[in-house]
Amino acid sequence: MAQLGRINQLTVKRIRDYGVHLDGGELGDILLPKKHVPKDCAPGDSIEVFVYSDTEGHLRATPQKPYASVGQFAKLRVVTNTPVGAFLDWGLQKDLFVPKNEQLVKMEEGTFYVVYVFLDEKTNRITASSKVDKFLSRQPPTYKAGEEVNLLIYDKTVLGYKAIVNNTHWGVLYKNELFRKLTVGLELKGYIKKVREDQKIDLTLLRPGYQKIDEIAQTILMKIKEQGGRVPVTDDTPPETIYTLFGISKKVFKQAIGALYKKRLITMDANGIKLVRR
Repeated sequence: MAQLGRINQLTVKRIRDYGVHLDGGELGDILLPKKHVPKDCAPGDSIEVFVYSDTEGHLRATPQKPYASVGQFAKLRVVTNTPVGAFLDWGLQKDLFVPKNEQLVKMEEGTFYVVYVFLDEKTNRITASSKVDKFLSRQPPTYKAGEEVNLLIYDKTVLGYKAIVNNTHWGVLYKNELFRKLTVGLELKGYIKKVREDQKIDLTLLRPGYQKIDEIAQTILMKIKEQGGRVPVTDDTPPETIYTLFGISKKVFKQAIGALYKKRLITMDANGIKLVRR
């Protein structure tokens, strides 16, 4: 059966002048308008489409892929604001509606917001909400330390960044452990650092074990190259300066530098660190 608000693989039932009817199972026939019908389309063909409802509540199909489907979070831009709600650009001709009562703060045109896409049971309409907290799982997290997860950066805080973990839980990336620039709405891979006794999740962008040092070392090498092959960093350099330059703690920096030195990729003296020319 076809699922409203999701990508579906549907079978062509009938061909008409205005489009084709796709088999939506219990949802009935779903119209794919003529402008989207593939060349030489025939009954029995299978077509991948996104299913939505038009302004009159009729089911429609499109080969276009939205930026997010029902059950997903995404960072979307407000294109129109009205007294009853806002409309977001989500990659389809028909904009995505955010009711006024589903806005965490009043939305402004041209501004991006992280929202959750869901199917409103009362109206059967695909809808979005910026009150994302209520759509996250209330079940205790069962992640293990070192487990790879998908992250969506949601908010910048005094501690670092708040992220949505695997579309289900909150987690925190601490700013003193970051080695790259992050922005709200960015999707990336991360790792579980630990699940605390209060069920809150600490995250990291670094792979567990030695891989962590390798990744940081590569980042340090790149930054030294950008500085002309030398950086004036020594054992006496303040931790704050190292964090400003590399985005990591002094302890982690020294571990990575030690690994680079052992591989004879750098030299160190009283004036700083220098790349070994090969």
